[in-house]
Amino acid sequence: MTDELADIEGQVPVEHALAGGEPQRVGWFRFYFADERWEWSPQVQHMHGYQPGTVDPTTDLVLSHKHPDDYGQVAATLDEIRRTSGAFSTRHRIIDTRGDVHHVVVVGDQLFDDAGQVIGTHGFYVDVTPSIKEAHDESVSEAVAEIAQARSGIEQAKGMLMLIYRINAESAFELLKWRSQETNTKLRALAEQIVKDFLKLPYDDVLPARAVYDRLLLTAHTRVGP
Repeated sequence: MTDELADIEGQVPVEHALAGGEPQRVGWFRFYFADERWEWSPQVQHMHGYQPGTVDPTTDLVLSHKHPDDYGQVAATLDEIRRTSGAFSTRHRIIDTRGDVHHVVVVGDQLFDDAGQVIGTHGFYVDVTPSIKEAHDESVSEAVAEIAQARSGIEQAKGMLMLIYRINAESAFELLKWRSQETNTKLRALAEQIVKDFLKLPYDDVLPARAVYDRLLLTAHTRVGP
């Protein structure tokens, strides 16, 4: 088994799993309401064009990277988060320091302090920008795809994430793999829990609000049995 596939099953720490090589497509963020302070994982810093540790993101900096056509939408979402302290998800474009445009999906949930008070929001970025894989990565991609195809629960979860967040199969699998590593939960078990949670949601002609799916996705690992 290759090191990349061992990472999926062995659940190595996310910092190690997401280090080096091709820029990763998933990373975390935190936003603290009181002092408008942001924290970006190394992967999110890379998405914006910065080397890890070289930037202290502020709200102004975060907004400065938004595509002009999406700026208003993101600013309005940020105002709504401050007002309601609720979960959220958005799909928009960012422009990195090199001028390259990235299509991203951002999902966030409430961030609590030790006393149970909401002090901010935290969640993840998924870079869904279409990319061309380098030739030396093809064998790894094919092997990972074979594993995914052999596991119906993972495929079901991927399909649901593709529908809810309007992302492609590759991005959906990267999101599942990242949540698995971040929460130290077996990939198959986490995927099956997400499927179970999503299918339990009641609806008639209209799907539940996106925030409902966001909350279930971010907390699925807490419901995985031993």
